Amino acid sequence: MIVCHCQVVSDRTVAASIADGARTLAEVCRATGAGQTCGSCVFFLKRLVCEHEQNDASYLLEAQSAAS
Repeated sequence: MIVCHCQVVSDRTVAASIADGARTLAEVCRATGAGQTCGSCVFFLKRLVCEHEQNDASYLLEAQSAAS
């Protein structure tokens, strides 16, 4: 799905930038070009970044529980 229509950036491109190390909204915007023209996609981009953080936190909690 296209997230940023101005720069034609998809949710997959955003996910790839996060997988490559982007951890903040600003880092995702710099890596993908999204959110730099009209800004209407910024809230959705932030949501994707936050969802990724939550998934990472869940994974870490599961790993810690398994190690105990």
